[in-house]
Amino acid sequence: MSQQQNTTPEQDPETSSKKSTLSMLFSFAMPYRKTMVYAMLALIFTAAVTLSIGQGLRVMIDNGFVAQSNTQLNQTTILILSLTLLMSVGTYIRFYLVSWLGERVCADIRKAVFDHLVELHPSYFESNLSGEIMSRLTTDTTLLQTIIGSSMSMALRSLLMFIGALIMLLLTDAWLTMVVFFIVPIVLLPILIFGRRVRELSKRTQDSVANVGTYAGEIIQQIKTVQSYSRESYEKKAFGREVEHSFEIGKLRIKQRAMLIAAVLLLVFSAVASMLWLGGSAVIAGEMSAGQLGAFVFYSILLATSVTTISQVWGDLQRAAGARDRLVELLQVRSEISSAATTQADVSTLAPLISCQNMHFHYPSRPDRPALQGIDFSIPAGQSVALVGPSGAGKSSLFELIQRFYDPQQGSVRFDGVDVRELDHHALREQMALVPQQPVLFSSDVRYNIRYGRPSASDDEVIAAAKAANAHEFIMQLPDGYASFLGEKGVRLSGGQKQRIAIARAILKNPRILLLDEATSALDAQSEAKVQQALNRLMQGRTTIIIAHRLATILDVDKIMVFDQGQIIASGTHQQLLSSCDLYSQLAKLQFRDVQI
Repeated sequence: MSQQQNTTPEQDPETSSKKSTLSMLFSFAMPYRKTMVYAMLALIFTAAVTLSIGQGLRVMIDNGFVAQSNTQLNQTTILILSLTLLMSVGTYIRFYLVSWLGERVCADIRKAVFDHLVELHPSYFESNLSGEIMSRLTTDTTLLQTIIGSSMSMALRSLLMFIGALIMLLLTDAWLTMVVFFIVPIVLLPILIFGRRVRELSKRTQDSVANVGTYAGEIIQQIKTVQSYSRESYEKKAFGREVEHSFEIGKLRIKQRAMLIAAVLLLVFSAVASMLWLGGSAVIAGEMSAGQLGAFVFYSILLATSVTTISQVWGDLQRAAGARDRLVELLQVRSEISSAATTQADVSTLAPLISCQNMHFHYPSRPDRPALQGIDFSIPAGQSVALVGPSGAGKSSLFELIQRFYDPQQGSVRFDGVDVRELDHHALREQMALVPQQPVLFSSDVRYNIRYGRPSASDDEVIAAAKAANAHEFIMQLPDGYASFLGEKGVRLSGGQKQRIAIARAILKNPRILLLDEATSALDAQSEAKVQQALNRLMQGRTTIIIAHRLATILDVDKIMVFDQGQIIASGTHQQLLSSCDLYSQLAKLQFRDVQI
Protein backbone atom coordinates (compact mmCIF):
# COMPACT_ATOMS: atom_id res chain seq x y z
CA MET A 1 0.00 0.00 0.00
CA SER A 2 1.14 3.50 -0.73
CA GLN A 3 2.66 5.33 2.19
CA GLN A 4 3.43 8.56 0.42
CA GLN A 5 3.99 11.78 2.24
CA ASN A 6 0.81 13.10 3.77
CA THR A 7 0.17 16.36 1.97
CA THR A 8 -2.97 18.34 1.43
CA PRO A 9 -3.70 20.58 -1.53
CA GLU A 10 -3.97 24.32 -1.33
CA GLN A 11 -7.45 25.67 -1.89
CA ASP A 12 -7.65 28.60 -4.32
CA PRO A 13 -10.51 30.82 -3.12
CA GLU A 14 -11.46 31.82 -6.67
CA THR A 15 -11.76 28.27 -7.97
CA SER A 16 -12.69 26.18 -4.94
CA SER A 17 -16.37 27.07 -5.17
CA LYS A 18 -16.43 25.74 -8.73
CA LYS A 19 -14.97 22.38 -7.80
CA SER A 20 -17.31 19.43 -7.79
CA THR A 21 -17.43 17.03 -4.89
CA LEU A 22 -15.52 14.46 -6.91
CA SER A 23 -12.74 16.85 -7.92
CA MET A 24 -12.28 18.01 -4.33
CA LEU A 25 -12.04 14.43 -3.09
CA PHE A 26 -9.74 13.51 -5.95
CA SER A 27 -7.37 16.36 -5.10
CA PHE A 28 -7.05 15.06 -1.53
CA ALA A 29 -6.64 11.47 -2.77
CA MET A 30 -3.84 12.30 -5.22
CA PRO A 31 -1.00 11.83 -2.67
CA TYR A 32 -2.12 8.19 -2.51
CA ARG A 33 -2.25 7.57 -6.23
CA LYS A 34 -0.54 4.18 -5.92
CA THR A 35 -3.29 2.94 -3.66
CA MET A 36 -5.84 4.31 -6.13
CA VAL A 37 -4.14 2.45 -9.00
CA TYR A 38 -4.06 -0.85 -7.07
CA ALA A 39 -7.71 -0.43 -6.12
CA MET A 40 -8.63 0.31 -9.72
CA LEU A 41 -6.76 -2.79 -10.95
CA ALA A 42 -8.60 -4.91 -8.41
CA LEU A 43 -11.86 -3.30 -9.53
CA ILE A 44 -11.19 -4.04 -13.21
CA PHE A 45 -10.16 -7.60 -12.35
CA THR A 46 -13.34 -8.35 -10.39
CA ALA A 47 -15.50 -6.75 -13.08
CA ALA A 48 -13.87 -8.89 -15.79
CA VAL A 49 -14.28 -12.06 -13.70
CA THR A 50 -17.94 -11.25 -12.99
CA LEU A 51 -18.65 -10.71 -16.67
CA SER A 52 -16.92 -14.03 -17.47
CA ILE A 53 -19.39 -15.85 -15.24
CA GLY A 54 -22.11 -14.96 -17.77
CA GLN A 55 -20.26 -16.86 -20.47
CA GLY A 56 -19.79 -19.79 -18.13
CA LEU A 57 -23.53 -19.74 -17.52
CA ARG A 58 -24.18 -19.83 -21.30
CA VAL A 59 -21.88 -22.84 -21.76
CA MET A 60 -23.46 -24.60 -18.77
CA ILE A 61 -26.97 -24.23 -20.20
CA ASP A 62 -26.18 -25.06 -23.83
CA ASN A 63 -23.49 -27.75 -23.36
CA GLY A 64 -24.67 -29.12 -20.03
CA PHE A 65 -28.42 -28.78 -19.51
CA VAL A 66 -29.60 -28.75 -23.12
CA ALA A 67 -27.00 -31.27 -24.37
CA GLN A 68 -27.54 -33.33 -21.20
CA SER A 69 -23.75 -33.79 -20.77
CA ASN A 70 -22.60 -34.47 -17.21
CA THR A 71 -18.98 -33.91 -18.19
CA GLN A 72 -19.67 -30.43 -19.58
CA LEU A 73 -21.93 -29.67 -16.62
CA ASN A 74 -19.19 -30.64 -14.14
CA GLN A 75 -16.51 -28.68 -16.01
CA THR A 76 -18.57 -25.51 -16.31
CA THR A 77 -19.61 -25.77 -12.66
CA ILE A 78 -15.96 -25.96 -11.59
CA LEU A 79 -15.19 -23.03 -13.88
CA ILE A 80 -17.96 -20.90 -12.41
CA LEU A 81 -16.88 -21.78 -8.85
CA SER A 82 -13.27 -20.86 -9.69
CA LEU A 83 -14.38 -17.55 -11.17
CA THR A 84 -16.46 -16.91 -8.05
CA LEU A 85 -13.43 -17.53 -5.83
CA LEU A 86 -11.32 -15.13 -7.89
CA MET A 87 -14.10 -12.54 -7.74
CA SER A 88 -14.23 -12.87 -3.93
CA VAL A 89 -10.47 -12.37 -3.57
CA GLY A 90 -10.53 -9.36 -5.90
CA THR A 91 -13.49 -7.89 -4.01
CA TYR A 92 -11.63 -8.25 -0.70
CA ILE A 93 -8.60 -6.42 -2.07
CA ARG A 94 -10.73 -3.71 -3.67
CA PHE A 95 -12.85 -3.17 -0.57
CA TYR A 96 -9.83 -2.97 1.74
CA LEU A 97 -7.90 -0.54 -0.43
CA VAL A 98 -10.84 1.73 -1.11
CA SER A 99 -11.91 1.74 2.56
CA TRP A 100 -8.33 2.55 3.61
CA LEU A 101 -8.27 5.37 1.10
CA GLY A 102 -11.55 6.72 2.46
CA GLU A 103 -10.25 6.75 6.03
CA ARG A 104 -6.96 8.34 4.97
CA VAL A 105 -8.53 11.09 2.86
CA CYS A 106 -11.10 11.83 5.57
CA ALA A 107 -8.29 12.25 8.09
CA ASP A 108 -6.41 14.56 5.68
CA ILE A 109 -9.51 16.70 5.09
CA ARG A 110 -10.09 17.02 8.82
CA LYS A 111 -6.48 18.05 9.36
CA ALA A 112 -6.60 20.52 6.49
CA VAL A 113 -9.77 22.15 7.85
CA PHE A 114 -8.48 22.22 11.45
CA ASP A 115 -5.07 23.57 10.41
CA HIS A 116 -6.88 26.32 8.52
CA LEU A 117 -9.23 27.08 11.42
CA VAL A 118 -6.51 27.59 14.04
CA GLU A 119 -4.87 30.23 11.83
CA LEU A 120 -8.05 32.29 11.34
CA HIS A 121 -8.50 35.68 12.96
CA PRO A 122 -10.50 35.75 16.23
CA SER A 123 -13.25 37.92 14.72
CA TYR A 124 -14.29 34.97 12.54
CA PHE A 125 -15.28 33.07 15.67
CA GLU A 126 -17.29 36.03 16.92
CA SER A 127 -19.80 35.60 14.11
CA ASN A 128 -19.64 31.79 13.68
CA LEU A 129 -20.81 29.34 16.32
CA SER A 130 -18.26 26.80 17.51
CA GLY A 131 -20.84 23.99 17.43
CA GLU A 132 -21.50 24.50 13.74
CA ILE A 133 -17.79 24.62 12.99
CA MET A 134 -17.31 21.34 14.88
CA SER A 135 -20.18 19.79 12.91
CA ARG A 136 -18.42 20.63 9.68
CA LEU A 137 -15.16 19.24 11.01
CA THR A 138 -16.71 15.93 12.12
CA THR A 139 -20.10 15.13 10.56
CA ASP A 140 -19.40 16.59 7.13
CA THR A 141 -16.00 14.94 6.79
CA THR A 142 -17.47 11.61 7.89
CA LEU A 143 -20.04 11.90 5.13
CA LEU A 144 -17.28 12.49 2.59
CA GLN A 145 -15.46 9.47 4.02
CA THR A 146 -18.52 7.34 3.23
CA ILE A 147 -18.45 8.60 -0.34
CA ILE A 148 -14.80 7.63 -0.84
CA GLY A 149 -14.75 4.44 1.20
CA SER A 150 -18.03 2.96 0.03
CA SER A 151 -20.14 4.89 -2.44
CA MET A 152 -17.33 5.71 -4.87
CA SER A 153 -16.21 2.08 -4.95
CA MET A 154 -19.77 0.96 -5.64
CA ALA A 155 -20.19 3.62 -8.31
CA LEU A 156 -16.98 2.71 -10.16
CA ARG A 157 -17.76 -0.99 -9.96
CA SER A 158 -21.30 -0.38 -11.22
CA LEU A 159 -20.03 1.82 -14.04
CA LEU A 160 -17.59 -0.85 -15.19
CA MET A 161 -20.26 -3.52 -14.91
CA PHE A 162 -22.68 -1.32 -16.84
CA ILE A 163 -20.21 -0.82 -19.70
CA GLY A 164 -19.09 -4.45 -19.67
CA ALA A 165 -22.61 -5.83 -19.50
CA LEU A 166 -23.68 -3.55 -22.34
CA ILE A 167 -20.82 -4.82 -24.53
CA MET A 168 -21.64 -8.45 -23.70
CA LEU A 169 -25.30 -7.81 -24.47
CA LEU A 170 -24.33 -6.50 -27.90
CA LEU A 171 -22.20 -9.57 -28.52
CA THR A 172 -24.98 -11.86 -27.31
CA ASP A 173 -27.91 -10.32 -29.20
CA ALA A 174 -27.67 -6.94 -30.90
CA TRP A 175 -31.41 -6.64 -31.55
CA LEU A 176 -32.42 -7.08 -27.91
CA THR A 177 -29.66 -4.67 -26.91
CA MET A 178 -31.37 -1.94 -28.94
CA VAL A 179 -34.22 -2.23 -26.47
CA VAL A 180 -31.69 -1.53 -23.70
CA PHE A 181 -30.45 1.61 -25.48
CA PHE A 182 -34.03 2.81 -25.64
CA ILE A 183 -34.67 2.13 -21.94
CA VAL A 184 -31.45 3.54 -20.39
CA PRO A 185 -32.27 7.24 -21.02
CA ILE A 186 -35.70 6.70 -19.46
CA VAL A 187 -34.04 5.20 -16.37
CA LEU A 188 -31.54 8.08 -16.08
CA LEU A 189 -34.27 10.73 -16.21
CA PRO A 190 -35.46 10.37 -12.56
CA ILE A 191 -31.81 10.40 -11.40
CA LEU A 192 -31.38 13.87 -12.85
CA ILE A 193 -34.76 15.17 -11.66
CA PHE A 194 -34.68 13.93 -8.07
CA GLY A 195 -30.89 14.25 -7.65
CA ARG A 196 -31.03 18.05 -7.78
CA ARG A 197 -33.70 18.14 -5.08
CA VAL A 198 -31.76 15.70 -2.89
CA ARG A 199 -28.67 17.92 -3.04
CA GLU A 200 -30.53 21.02 -1.87
CA LEU A 201 -32.27 19.18 0.95
CA SER A 202 -29.00 17.50 1.99
CA LYS A 203 -27.31 20.85 2.57
CA ARG A 204 -30.30 21.98 4.63
CA THR A 205 -30.09 18.74 6.61
CA GLN A 206 -26.41 19.27 7.40
CA ASP A 207 -27.11 22.84 8.53
CA SER A 208 -29.97 21.72 10.77
CA VAL A 209 -27.86 18.94 12.33
CA ALA A 210 -25.15 21.51 13.02
CA ASN A 211 -27.72 23.75 14.74
CA VAL A 212 -28.83 20.85 16.93
CA GLY A 213 -25.23 20.13 17.96
CA THR A 214 -24.52 23.81 18.63
CA TYR A 215 -27.59 24.20 20.84
CA ALA A 216 -26.86 21.03 22.83
CA GLY A 217 -23.20 21.96 23.27
CA GLU A 218 -24.02 25.39 24.65
CA ILE A 219 -26.57 24.03 27.15
CA ILE A 220 -24.17 21.33 28.36
CA GLN A 221 -21.39 23.88 28.84
CA GLN A 222 -23.73 26.11 30.88
CA ILE A 223 -25.54 23.30 32.69
CA LYS A 224 -25.07 24.86 36.16
CA THR A 225 -26.71 28.10 35.02
CA VAL A 226 -29.57 26.17 33.41
CA GLN A 227 -30.21 24.18 36.57
CA SER A 228 -29.77 27.10 38.96
CA TYR A 229 -32.54 28.96 37.11
CA SER A 230 -34.66 25.77 36.86
CA ARG A 231 -34.80 26.04 33.08
CA GLU A 232 -34.53 22.31 32.40
CA SER A 233 -38.10 21.99 31.10
CA TYR A 234 -37.73 24.99 28.82
CA GLU A 235 -34.43 23.74 27.39
CA LYS A 236 -35.89 20.27 26.81
CA LYS A 237 -38.73 21.77 24.76
CA ALA A 238 -36.42 24.14 22.90
CA PHE A 239 -34.02 21.33 22.03
CA GLY A 240 -36.97 19.17 21.00
CA ARG A 241 -38.07 21.87 18.54
CA GLU A 242 -34.57 21.97 17.03
CA VAL A 243 -34.53 18.17 16.69
CA GLU A 244 -38.00 18.08 15.14
CA HIS A 245 -37.05 20.78 12.64
CA SER A 246 -34.01 18.73 11.65
CA PHE A 247 -36.20 15.63 11.38
CA GLU A 248 -38.69 17.36 9.08
CA ILE A 249 -35.93 18.42 6.70
CA GLY A 250 -34.43 14.93 6.83
CA LYS A 251 -37.85 13.43 6.11
CA LEU A 252 -38.18 15.51 2.94
CA ARG A 253 -34.71 14.40 1.82
CA ILE A 254 -35.49 10.74 2.51
CA LYS A 255 -38.75 11.03 0.60
CA GLN A 256 -36.95 12.39 -2.45
CA ARG A 257 -34.30 9.66 -2.29
CA ALA A 258 -36.95 6.97 -1.82
CA MET A 259 -38.84 8.26 -4.85
CA LEU A 260 -35.59 8.23 -6.84
CA ILE A 261 -34.76 4.62 -5.93
CA ALA A 262 -38.35 3.42 -6.41
CA ALA A 263 -38.60 5.03 -9.84
CA VAL A 264 -35.31 3.50 -10.96
CA LEU A 265 -36.25 0.04 -9.65
CA LEU A 266 -39.64 0.17 -11.37
CA LEU A 267 -38.16 1.18 -14.70
CA VAL A 268 -35.19 -1.19 -14.51
CA PHE A 269 -37.05 -4.37 -13.63
CA SER A 270 -39.90 -3.56 -15.96
CA ALA A 271 -37.25 -3.38 -18.67
CA VAL A 272 -35.79 -6.75 -17.57
CA ALA A 273 -39.24 -8.36 -17.70
CA SER A 274 -39.78 -6.96 -21.18
CA MET A 275 -36.44 -8.32 -22.38
CA LEU A 276 -37.23 -11.73 -20.87
CA TRP A 277 -40.47 -11.79 -22.80
CA LEU A 278 -38.75 -10.80 -26.02
CA GLY A 279 -35.88 -13.23 -25.45
CA GLY A 280 -38.22 -16.07 -24.51
CA SER A 281 -40.16 -15.49 -27.69
CA ALA A 282 -36.89 -15.64 -29.66
CA VAL A 283 -35.91 -18.98 -28.02
CA ILE A 284 -39.33 -20.47 -28.79
CA ALA A 285 -38.99 -19.29 -32.39
CA GLY A 286 -35.50 -20.85 -32.59
CA GLU A 287 -33.80 -17.51 -33.21
CA MET A 288 -31.46 -17.85 -30.16
CA SER A 289 -30.32 -20.63 -27.86
CA ALA A 290 -31.38 -21.10 -24.25
CA GLY A 291 -27.77 -20.47 -23.19
CA GLN A 292 -27.72 -17.17 -25.03
CA LEU A 293 -30.95 -16.19 -23.32
CA GLY A 294 -29.53 -17.19 -19.93
CA ALA A 295 -26.39 -15.14 -20.55
CA PHE A 296 -28.49 -12.24 -21.82
CA VAL A 297 -30.66 -12.36 -18.70
CA PHE A 298 -27.51 -12.51 -16.52
CA TYR A 299 -26.04 -9.45 -18.22
CA SER A 300 -29.39 -7.67 -18.12
CA ILE A 301 -29.58 -8.18 -14.36
CA LEU A 302 -26.00 -6.90 -13.99
CA LEU A 303 -26.99 -3.89 -16.06
CA ALA A 304 -30.13 -3.31 -14.01
CA THR A 305 -28.39 -3.60 -10.64
CA SER A 306 -25.59 -1.34 -11.88
CA VAL A 307 -28.04 1.38 -12.85
CA THR A 308 -29.86 0.99 -9.52
CA THR A 309 -26.60 1.26 -7.58
CA ILE A 310 -25.52 4.30 -9.57
CA SER A 311 -28.85 5.97 -8.75
CA GLN A 312 -28.29 5.33 -5.04
CA VAL A 313 -24.72 6.61 -5.21
CA TRP A 314 -25.93 9.64 -7.13
CA GLY A 315 -28.15 10.45 -4.17
CA ASP A 316 -25.17 10.04 -1.83
CA LEU A 317 -23.11 12.34 -4.03
CA GLN A 318 -25.84 14.97 -3.94
CA ARG A 319 -25.93 14.71 -0.17
CA ALA A 320 -22.13 14.88 -0.01
CA ALA A 321 -22.19 17.97 -2.20
CA GLY A 322 -23.87 19.83 0.66
CA ALA A 323 -21.13 18.71 3.05
CA ARG A 324 -18.49 19.63 0.51
CA ASP A 325 -19.97 23.12 0.12
CA ARG A 326 -19.83 23.67 3.88
CA LEU A 327 -16.21 22.49 4.08
CA VAL A 328 -15.17 24.59 1.09
CA GLU A 329 -16.74 27.62 2.80
CA LEU A 330 -14.38 27.06 5.73
CA LEU A 331 -11.34 26.49 3.52
CA GLN A 332 -12.11 29.66 1.56
CA VAL A 333 -12.11 31.92 4.61
CA ARG A 334 -8.91 33.93 4.66
CA SER A 335 -7.45 35.20 7.90
CA GLU A 336 -7.43 38.95 8.27
CA ILE A 337 -4.24 38.61 10.33
CA SER A 338 -1.21 37.37 8.43
CA SER A 339 2.50 37.97 8.51
CA ALA A 340 4.14 40.24 5.97
CA ALA A 341 5.68 38.52 2.95
CA THR A 342 9.08 39.71 4.13
CA THR A 343 9.45 40.55 7.81
CA GLN A 344 11.39 43.71 8.60
CA ALA A 345 13.22 42.36 11.64
CA ASP A 346 13.74 39.36 13.86
CA VAL A 347 11.46 39.99 16.86
CA SER A 348 13.83 38.26 19.26
CA THR A 349 16.50 40.90 18.55
CA LEU A 350 14.17 43.84 19.29
CA ALA A 351 13.79 45.44 22.70
CA PRO A 352 10.47 44.69 24.48
CA LEU A 353 9.27 48.27 24.05
CA ILE A 354 5.56 48.68 23.21
CA SER A 355 4.15 51.89 21.73
CA CYS A 356 1.10 53.14 19.83
CA GLN A 357 0.80 56.07 17.44
CA ASN A 358 -2.55 57.78 16.84
CA MET A 359 -4.32 54.43 16.91
CA HIS A 360 -8.04 54.06 16.13
CA PHE A 361 -9.82 50.72 16.27
CA HIS A 362 -13.28 49.22 16.07
CA TYR A 363 -14.23 45.53 16.05
CA PRO A 364 -15.22 44.15 12.62
CA SER A 365 -18.57 43.04 14.04
CA ARG A 366 -19.22 46.58 15.43
CA PRO A 367 -18.00 49.03 12.78
CA ASP A 368 -20.12 51.91 14.11
CA ARG A 369 -18.75 51.70 17.68
CA PRO A 370 -15.10 52.74 18.14
CA ALA A 371 -13.32 50.67 20.79
CA LEU A 372 -10.18 52.87 20.85
CA GLN A 373 -9.63 56.43 19.58
CA GLY A 374 -6.40 58.36 19.17
CA ILE A 375 -4.28 56.13 21.40
CA ASP A 376 -0.70 57.36 21.89
CA PHE A 377 1.75 55.95 24.45
CA SER A 378 5.17 54.35 24.87
CA ILE A 379 6.15 51.72 27.44
CA PRO A 380 9.93 51.41 27.87
CA ALA A 381 11.49 47.98 28.17
CA GLY A 382 11.30 46.52 31.66
CA GLN A 383 8.71 48.99 32.99
CA SER A 384 5.31 48.13 34.46
CA VAL A 385 2.20 50.02 33.35
CA ALA A 386 -1.36 49.64 34.61
CA LEU A 387 -4.53 50.33 32.63
CA VAL A 388 -7.48 51.47 34.71
CA GLY A 389 -10.93 52.75 33.91
CA PRO A 390 -14.57 51.65 33.78
CA SER A 391 -15.67 48.48 31.98
CA GLY A 392 -15.88 48.94 28.21
CA ALA A 393 -13.29 51.73 28.22
CA GLY A 394 -11.00 49.85 25.79
CA LYS A 395 -8.43 48.21 28.08
CA SER A 396 -9.00 44.64 26.90
CA SER A 397 -9.17 45.84 23.29
CA LEU A 398 -5.65 47.21 23.68
CA PHE A 399 -4.48 43.76 24.82
CA GLU A 400 -6.07 42.24 21.70
CA LEU A 401 -4.17 44.66 19.48
CA ILE A 402 -0.84 44.23 21.27
CA GLN A 403 -1.07 40.48 20.66
CA ARG A 404 -2.18 41.25 17.10
CA PHE A 405 -5.45 39.37 17.21
CA TYR A 406 -6.77 42.42 15.35
CA ASP A 407 -5.21 45.25 13.37
CA PRO A 408 -6.17 48.90 13.95
CA GLN A 409 -8.03 50.71 11.19
CA GLN A 410 -5.77 53.74 11.69
CA GLY A 411 -2.38 54.20 13.31
CA SER A 412 -0.21 51.34 14.52
CA VAL A 413 1.02 49.21 17.39
CA ARG A 414 4.84 49.11 17.46
CA PHE A 415 7.39 46.73 18.94
CA ASP A 416 10.66 48.61 19.49
CA GLY A 417 9.53 51.10 16.85
CA VAL A 418 8.57 48.45 14.26
CA ASP A 419 4.94 48.15 13.16
CA VAL A 420 3.75 44.73 14.34
CA ARG A 421 2.16 44.20 10.90
CA GLU A 422 5.70 44.02 9.52
CA LEU A 423 6.67 41.24 11.92
CA ASP A 424 5.89 37.54 11.97
CA HIS A 425 2.86 37.37 14.23
CA HIS A 426 3.78 33.92 15.59
CA ALA A 427 7.23 35.16 16.58
CA LEU A 428 5.66 38.31 18.06
CA ARG A 429 3.35 36.31 20.32
CA GLU A 430 6.26 34.13 21.41
CA GLN A 431 7.61 37.23 23.19
CA MET A 432 4.43 37.60 25.26
CA ALA A 433 2.47 35.72 27.91
CA LEU A 434 -1.08 36.47 29.00
CA VAL A 435 -2.51 35.72 32.44
CA PRO A 436 -6.26 36.36 32.05
CA GLN A 437 -8.92 36.95 34.67
CA GLN A 438 -10.52 33.62 33.79
CA PRO A 439 -7.59 31.27 33.14
CA VAL A 440 -7.99 28.77 30.31
CA LEU A 441 -7.12 25.19 31.19
CA PHE A 442 -7.32 22.22 28.83
CA SER A 443 -8.95 18.85 29.48
CA SER A 444 -5.70 17.14 30.36
CA ASP A 445 -3.35 16.76 33.31
CA VAL A 446 -1.49 19.40 35.31
CA ARG A 447 1.84 18.80 33.58
CA TYR A 448 0.32 19.31 30.11
CA ASN A 449 -1.37 22.57 31.13
CA ILE A 450 1.80 24.07 32.56
CA ARG A 451 3.97 22.78 29.72
CA TYR A 452 1.63 24.45 27.23
CA GLY A 453 3.74 27.56 27.82
CA ARG A 454 6.82 25.78 26.46
CA PRO A 455 6.22 22.24 25.12
CA SER A 456 9.96 21.42 25.08
CA ALA A 457 10.34 22.02 28.82
CA SER A 458 11.56 19.17 31.00
CA ASP A 459 9.66 17.84 34.03
CA ASP A 460 12.12 19.59 36.35
CA GLU A 461 11.46 22.91 34.61
CA VAL A 462 7.70 22.36 34.92
CA ILE A 463 8.06 21.72 38.65
CA ALA A 464 10.30 24.78 39.08
CA ALA A 465 7.69 26.96 37.34
CA ALA A 466 4.95 25.54 39.58
CA LYS A 467 6.99 26.30 42.70
CA ALA A 468 7.60 29.86 41.50
CA ALA A 469 3.83 30.23 41.00
CA ASN A 470 3.06 28.93 44.52
CA ALA A 471 1.30 25.97 42.88
CA HIS A 472 3.57 23.01 43.71
CA GLU A 473 2.11 22.42 47.18
CA PHE A 474 -1.53 22.01 46.10
CA ILE A 475 -0.51 20.07 42.97
CA MET A 476 1.23 17.44 45.10
CA GLN A 477 -1.98 17.07 47.12
CA LEU A 478 -3.93 16.10 44.02
CA PRO A 479 -4.60 12.34 43.56
CA ASP A 480 -1.90 11.86 40.90
CA GLY A 481 0.20 14.96 41.43
CA TYR A 482 1.34 16.48 38.15
CA ALA A 483 -0.38 13.64 36.27
CA SER A 484 -3.79 14.52 37.76
CA PHE A 485 -6.54 15.01 35.19
CA LEU A 486 -8.15 18.44 35.65
CA GLY A 487 -11.43 17.86 33.83
CA GLU A 488 -13.03 20.15 31.27
CA LYS A 489 -11.77 23.73 31.71
CA GLY A 490 -10.01 22.69 34.94
CA VAL A 491 -13.32 22.11 36.71
CA ARG A 492 -11.61 20.14 39.51
CA LEU A 493 -9.60 23.15 40.68
CA SER A 494 -10.58 26.28 42.61
CA GLY A 495 -10.29 29.73 41.06
CA GLY A 496 -7.02 30.47 42.84
CA GLN A 497 -5.54 27.13 41.86
CA LYS A 498 -6.46 27.65 38.22
CA GLN A 499 -4.86 31.08 38.31
CA ARG A 500 -1.62 29.73 39.73
CA ILE A 501 -1.49 27.03 37.03
CA ALA A 502 -1.88 29.82 34.44
CA ILE A 503 0.92 31.81 36.11
CA ALA A 504 3.17 28.74 36.14
CA ARG A 505 2.51 28.39 32.42
CA ALA A 506 3.55 32.02 31.87
CA ILE A 507 6.66 31.58 34.05
CA LEU A 508 7.67 28.52 32.05
CA LYS A 509 7.28 30.44 28.79
CA ASN A 510 9.68 33.07 30.15
CA PRO A 511 8.25 35.97 28.10
CA ARG A 512 9.78 39.39 27.69
CA ILE A 513 6.36 41.07 27.76
CA LEU A 514 3.77 40.13 30.37
CA LEU A 515 0.05 40.91 30.02
CA LEU A 516 -2.02 40.62 33.20
CA ASP A 517 -5.78 40.93 32.76
CA GLU A 518 -7.45 41.28 36.17
CA ALA A 519 -5.40 38.31 37.34
CA THR A 520 -6.52 38.50 41.00
CA SER A 521 -9.91 40.23 40.90
CA ALA A 522 -12.03 37.07 41.31
CA LEU A 523 -10.03 35.54 44.17
CA ASP A 524 -10.50 35.45 47.92
CA ALA A 525 -7.97 37.22 50.13
CA GLN A 526 -5.85 34.12 50.87
CA SER A 527 -5.70 33.02 47.23
CA GLU A 528 -5.04 36.59 46.11
CA ALA A 529 -2.04 36.87 48.41
CA LYS A 530 -0.47 33.69 47.00
CA VAL A 531 -1.24 34.68 43.41
CA GLN A 532 0.12 38.19 43.94
CA GLN A 533 3.38 36.77 45.29
CA ALA A 534 3.69 34.62 42.19
CA LEU A 535 2.91 37.58 39.94
CA ASN A 536 5.54 39.75 41.63
CA ARG A 537 8.17 37.08 40.84
CA LEU A 538 6.91 36.82 37.28
CA MET A 539 6.99 40.60 36.68
CA GLN A 540 10.65 41.05 37.65
CA GLY A 541 12.74 42.26 34.71
CA ARG A 542 9.84 42.12 32.24
CA THR A 543 7.82 44.76 30.43
CA THR A 544 4.46 44.35 32.15
CA ILE A 545 1.04 45.74 31.24
CA ILE A 546 -1.70 45.23 33.80
CA ILE A 547 -5.45 45.69 33.47
CA ALA A 548 -6.73 46.41 36.97
CA HIS A 549 -9.90 47.51 38.67
CA ARG A 550 -8.51 47.01 42.16
CA LEU A 551 -6.14 49.93 42.54
CA ALA A 552 -4.49 48.44 45.63
CA THR A 553 -2.70 45.93 43.37
CA ILE A 554 -1.03 48.58 41.19
CA LEU A 555 0.18 51.24 43.59
CA ASP A 556 3.83 50.43 42.87
CA VAL A 557 3.76 50.31 39.05
CA ASP A 558 5.90 52.75 37.07
CA LYS A 559 2.93 54.37 35.35
CA ILE A 560 -0.86 54.23 35.31
CA MET A 561 -2.91 55.06 32.18
CA VAL A 562 -6.57 55.98 32.73
CA PHE A 563 -8.98 54.89 29.98
CA ASP A 564 -12.47 56.23 29.39
CA GLN A 565 -14.69 55.72 26.31
CA GLY A 566 -11.82 54.32 24.26
CA GLN A 567 -9.38 57.15 25.02
CA ILE A 568 -6.44 57.69 27.37
CA ILE A 569 -7.57 60.67 29.42
CA ALA A 570 -4.64 60.78 31.85
CA SER A 571 -1.39 59.03 32.78
CA GLY A 572 1.08 59.21 35.65
CA THR A 573 1.83 57.68 39.01
CA HIS A 574 -0.81 56.96 41.63
CA GLN A 575 -0.08 60.14 43.55
CA GLN A 576 0.03 62.29 40.40
CA LEU A 577 -3.35 61.00 39.17
CA LEU A 578 -5.04 61.59 42.51
CA SER A 579 -4.63 65.31 41.97
CA SER A 580 -4.78 65.54 38.17
CA CYS A 581 -7.51 63.10 37.10
CA ASP A 582 -11.05 63.35 38.47
CA LEU A 583 -12.05 59.86 37.24
CA TYR A 584 -9.05 58.23 38.90
CA SER A 585 -9.61 60.21 42.06
CA GLN A 586 -13.23 59.03 42.21
CA LEU A 587 -12.18 55.40 41.71
CA ALA A 588 -9.57 55.75 44.46
CA LYS A 589 -12.04 57.30 46.91
CA LEU A 590 -14.51 54.46 46.31
CA GLN A 591 -11.88 51.77 46.87
CA PHE A 592 -9.86 53.42 49.66
CA ARG A 593 -12.81 54.83 51.54
CA ASP A 594 -11.42 53.85 54.92
CA VAL A 595 -7.75 54.36 54.07
CA GLN A 596 -5.76 57.59 54.06
CA ILE A 597 -4.62 58.21 50.45
